[in-house]
Amino acid sequence: MAHLSDYDTRKQYFAIVKKTRRLSPEDSEEVRELVLEVKDPEFGCEIDQSFGVLVKSYDDFGNTDHLRLYSVADLPKRTKNHTTITMLVKRCSYVDAFSGELYDGIVSNYLCDRKAGDKITITGPYELPFKIPEDRSANLILIGMGTGIAPFRAFIKHIYNNIEDWTGRILLFYGAKTGLELLYQNEKDDDLTNYYSEDTFKAIHAYSPRPLWNDTVVLDQSIEERAEEIVDMLSVLNTYIYVAGHAKVKEGLDKAFSEIMGSEEKWQARKAELVAGKKWVELIY
Repeated sequence: MAHLSDYDTRKQYFAIVKKTRRLSPEDSEEVRELVLEVKDPEFGCEIDQSFGVLVKSYDDFGNTDHLRLYSVADLPKRTKNHTTITMLVKRCSYVDAFSGELYDGIVSNYLCDRKAGDKITITGPYELPFKIPEDRSANLILIGMGTGIAPFRAFIKHIYNNIEDWTGRILLFYGAKTGLELLYQNEKDDDLTNYYSEDTFKAIHAYSPRPLWNDTVVLDQSIEERAEEIVDMLSVLNTYIYVAGHAKVKEGLDKAFSEIMGSEEKWQARKAELVAGKKWVELIY
């Protein structure tokens, strides 16, 4: 949960929920796509930015404002007087570290319960830690899980819809428990398959081998299976690696890249170069 003190939230806007739909199967964790319209010419949010949702709650200590940041999950649409943005939200719960009790996530449940026509308070925009490189020959290795697909979907759509001279390669590694839980890449909602015909774009899906057992999604195995291609991409200086999603997305990544590079020492040296050049960036929700 982002802290109010970390962000300037003085500029606040009302957003109308134009559409809300469940993307995940009914028998899985709920993930919803919300389309919001902000009728204020001062508000704008780009694909390399996030925005905040502010929710008031009431507890034994009085009123509390909760802030949660979200990336845009589609190309923002802007006219003279209003902006339309798309977001993904997963209904979350958490266990209190002291009492051990299970509580609903305040902002996520609030958003998942909204209906078309409802009004919410948003703030921002704020810069994302990663951006689309200005170098049109740059390579992108994108690694995401769950709602971590949101910024990458916007990036890919922008690159192939709006950048005519992009020549860099893009590898998208995306993990989920089952094929249907691959947001925007399943048999019911295959938005990202529109770009499979691009010579420079490949999407590699990773599933849990036993989804009902809550096994870790095998992103690291999928990455290792592309070892030759990744080594080739990492041999040039203009390759970026962006990681997005919940903390589990990071599990096994260093091990996988160490295997690919031949040793942990070689990988840590290359990773240090990436980090120093802001070419290894993590966005963990």
